[in-house]
Formats: sequence, structure tokens, C-alpha cells
Amino acid sequence: MYVITGGIIVTEEALLEGYDLLIEHGRIAGLVPAGEEVHRSDAEIIDAKGGYVTPGMIDIHSDYIEHMTAPRPTSLIHFGLSLRETEKELISHGITTMYHSLSIFKSADYKYRPIREPENVRKLLELINQTHYEKHLIRHRFHARFEIDNLSQVDNLKTYIKEDKVHLVSFMDHTPGQGQYRDLEVYKKTIRGYDDVTDEGLSVLIANHQTKEKLTAESIREIAELAASRGIAIASHDDDSLDKLELVQSFGATISEFPITLEIAREAKNRGMYTIAGAPNVILGGSHSGNLSAQQAVNEGVIDVLCSDYYPASMLHAVFQLASELDTDLVEMFKLVSLNPARAVQIDEEVGSIKIGKKADLLIIERLEPDQFPVITTVMVDGKLIQQTNYRI
Repeated sequence: MYVITGGIIVTEEALLEGYDLLIEHGRIAGLVPAGEEVHRSDAEIIDAKGGYVTPGMIDIHSDYIEHMTAPRPTSLIHFGLSLRETEKELISHGITTMYHSLSIFKSADYKYRPIREPENVRKLLELINQTHYEKHLIRHRFHARFEIDNLSQVDNLKTYIKEDKVHLVSFMDHTPGQGQYRDLEVYKKTIRGYDDVTDEGLSVLIANHQTKEKLTAESIREIAELAASRGIAIASHDDDSLDKLELVQSFGATISEFPITLEIAREAKNRGMYTIAGAPNVILGGSHSGNLSAQQAVNEGVIDVLCSDYYPASMLHAVFQLASELDTDLVEMFKLVSLNPARAVQIDEEVGSIKIGKKADLLIIERLEPDQFPVITTVMVDGKLIQQTNYRI
């Protein structure tokens, strides 16, 4: 049994001061007036030192594991080492549940990533699955990001779903001229950031992508129905029109990842979909692709979830930045990285908030002077004390 005392507890409804949080048998056992349970001889006392006691963060879209496994085009780090080192970093950033977003990608004409080769995706997802049965720090899950031109991998994706190794499916289309790259100048700038390509080469590249064969709507619907039958949430990616929202909802999609404009984000939310923006977008002050401003969208009330996308540290800092700059309630901002993503992927009965009976995935967050920099000093997962960090003067 643990008793967390001396903190500001971030519940679903309010910031609670003067209360202790009780953890027993891996779950949240109670919220009681401070001091009532401290006398128990079997309880370990954790002093929050005036910091915030929050639920662990749930990241449902991050390709960080790809960067850790293949940090250079010619470098492929041992997969087990990569996964173990990645979870050590994630826990330090307060991410207690990670949906590793592996790309099931057909090909790339730039920035080759060996981790996206089919055999490497399979190897890494098998390692993610194996963590459920051996020692690990965080809760690992697999988010299958399926590029809709990858016809050859449809059967593999179906197999992974049937084997219960997939926990979220998103359908993606990075064809230039729509979605994330609806502005072709942004696409060209992105390509040139990776390689020295002539104007003629870019024109050929764009034409090739715009004419490639893609999955039919019927094939996408078949995959989506299989996933839904296993209780797996379906996401769309880079929604940029009302027609696309209607289409993806007809497949059973309940999540809109990175809607391109404020209007589309609002429409997706009005249709009952969970809307996702990247936390890096918040701390950078805007989209790296020139699309939706996450901070503006949160302020307008049309974003439900923040994900780390490619930078795990961003989630913690985005929450506190939004609370400060929008002069809004930290309770609501923290839901963007805890309760709301849990609801989006249908795990909120077990995790996502500080509520009696839920699993004790918890953080203690202190603010360092003089600039009130947020730092995570304690992490618990499943009621186990995973990490403590002590800042010194």
C-alpha cells in the first residue's frame, strides 16, 4: 500500500488539496482527508512536496520507436535494446501507456527507414506483444498505421489483427495534393529537406504518387470491420474535407488524427469523432506543415487529444503551456493526454484518470523555480513505483 500525501490531486472534476491518495493492490483505493491513513504501518508514504498528482499520460500516436530503432538510414539498432531504452525515456516523460505507431508503408522516395520494411515491422510488433508477458516499465501497445497504397501487406495486417497484436488502426494517405500535403509547395519543401531534388525530379515524384494504385473503399471497410469486431478503434488521418469525414465514418472511424483545418476539426467533433493534434504543434507555436494550429484548436474546443507524434517530451510541456497561455483549467488540459485518449481507444474503464477502482498509473509533477518548469519526479504504473527523481540545489 502507498499513500501519496502533500500534493494537488488532479481528478476528473477538480484540483484537490488537503487530501491523500491511497493505492492498494495496484489500484486507486481512496481519496481521504490528509493524515487519516498515514498511521498505517503497512503503507509507504510518498511526499508529493506540493506537486501535482496526475494520471499517467496515454500517447496514442507516436513513431518515436522508429527513430530509436533506425536513427540513421543505414543504422538499425538491436530491436530489444531500442524498445528497452525507449521505455526508459518514455517513463521519464510521464508516458505510462504508449501506442507505438509503426508505419506499414509501401515505399519512400526519400528518407528511407529500414524499420518500415515488412519483416522489421513484424519483428518489432512481436517484441511489443512479448512485453505483456515479461518485465517491463510501461504499458506497450501497437498502433498500425496503414498506408492505403500498400496492397501487398493487407493480409499481414489482417493476421496481426486476428492474433490480437493490434490495438489501434489508422488509415493513411500521404499522396501529395491532399491531406497533410494538400499544398504542393509544402510537399516540395519537405522533400528538399531530405534530398537534393531538381524541379523535374519533383514533378516526376509527385506524378508517380498521384497515379499509384490504392486500396478500394471496400477493402478498407473489410479491414475496419475486422478490427471493430476485435474491439479495436479505427482512426482516419489528415482529414481535409467533409467528403473524407463522411467516407471514413462509413468505415467506422471514431478518431480523426490531425485534421488539416479548424473547420474540419470542428466538423469531426460535431460528428462525434475524437480529434487529435500533435503536442509538438503546441510548443512550436504551429504546424510544421503549415496546417492547423493546435493551440488555436484547443482554445476553440475542437481538439480532444494531444499526442507526442515524434517528440515524447512535448506532451507534458504542452499541457502546462496551454493551461498558462489560454488561462484555462489544468484539469481540462490534462484530460487531453489522459482521460480523452483513454476514451478514444476504449481503455478508460481501467486507466486515464484518478478514480477509485482504476489502475494506479500516476505521476507527481513539480514546478522548478524560477520559471515554473514542469518536471516529473515520481512515476507509478499499475500501482508499482517505477521511478523517482530528486532535484538538488
